[in-house]
Amino acid sequence: MRERPTTAQAQRGERAKSSARPPGQPAHAGSLRRHNLALVLAEIARGAGVSRAQIAAATGLTRGTVSALVDSLATAGLIVEGGPTRGSVGRPGNALRLNADGPSGLGIEINVDYVAVALLDFTGRARSVRIVAGDNRGVEAQAVLARSVNVARSMLAESIASESAIVGVGVAVPGLVGNDGVLRRVPNLPGWEGVPVAQIVQSSLELPVEITLVDNEANLAALAEHWYSEGDVGNDFVRVSGEIGVGAGIVAGGELWRGVNGLSGELGHVTVEPDGPICSCGARGCLEQIAGQEALLREAGAAMPAGTALGVPDGPIADLVARAKAGDEQTLRALRRGGTALGTALSTLVNVLDIPTIVLGGLYAEVAPWISSAVEAELSARAVGYQKTGVRLLVSGLGAEAAVRGAAGLVIRRIIDDPSLVADRLPR
Repeated sequence: MRERPTTAQAQRGERAKSSARPPGQPAHAGSLRRHNLALVLAEIARGAGVSRAQIAAATGLTRGTVSALVDSLATAGLIVEGGPTRGSVGRPGNALRLNADGPSGLGIEINVDYVAVALLDFTGRARSVRIVAGDNRGVEAQAVLARSVNVARSMLAESIASESAIVGVGVAVPGLVGNDGVLRRVPNLPGWEGVPVAQIVQSSLELPVEITLVDNEANLAALAEHWYSEGDVGNDFVRVSGEIGVGAGIVAGGELWRGVNGLSGELGHVTVEPDGPICSCGARGCLEQIAGQEALLREAGAAMPAGTALGVPDGPIADLVARAKAGDEQTLRALRRGGTALGTALSTLVNVLDIPTIVLGGLYAEVAPWISSAVEAELSARAVGYQKTGVRLLVSGLGAEAAVRGAAGLVIRRIIDDPSLVADRLPR
């Protein structure tokens, strides 16, 4: 696992309070231990097997303190001890790793035409992933959430993980989520604004869930890219997702950047053609109106209506890709225009944030062979530092399951950030 980013704020159901204390007040023994437990567990999560001595050297804690904290984490089932570490100087210590049989994270993703559920073990490996197609537009939020919970229950009943190991659930939604966890804007799912998703999911699951988190799907897909991608995306990148809408998850310094109110990443509403078509937001020429899925399908003359790759595997995205592979000129022209618009919007983001890497996800990963050159041409022409430092353009390797994996991973990373959330498993 990579460096631990700060996760989204815990929503209702999270038992523990923040360990932060007002400036000038001393740290009590409990809060100091809590901090040191997180420090040690982060080092173990970061490495591929580290020893007590290596943790002590990295953290500045004494070996005795590290050993006591390691014993507590092991007793709690968060870590396991293996064989000797490699590359050690002197007497090798035993390698410490996250316990795959420790706490599990449950992820739920709500999208316009499917719900997805994933269960990850404590190392981030997927135990089970399930996708159920179904159009959620025009369906009441309570009914969609109830269906999602039923899918989760069904999957958990067949899982080898015990229910007691599931310490939390993360929920990915296709809309803007404020820092208070309330859905602020969900343009493709009317009627979802203000819905207390975390509260409903937690109460409906009827599990001993201690953590319930909710965030935007693009944010969680970006976090999954950072934590679980086999490629080296680094600690600073933007992952742009194209499905029904266009969103971006921004990771800076290894942490998700959500903005002051938690509403960052609305790349789809960056203006790329000032005199372009009117957008649903009321502005003209937004990226979504040029490079969004509906716009690309319409201009390419491909199958409609719009639908996601998971919700409709043989639907409009598959048709668009098939047309591009066949060399259909109308389709290629639409994709070039979309790539140019996407590159224009991304160059603005690069200029403002000095982000060195862009990851194409969702629809854009599917059509990357036909839009990448147009995106790179705009970055070269518009990104101020492009000629000096370059901007890496990568294609996501996580596929359409990135957001639901990020949702489940959010729970795991929350425990790594603060092991005291499972304090009842830690010896006093």
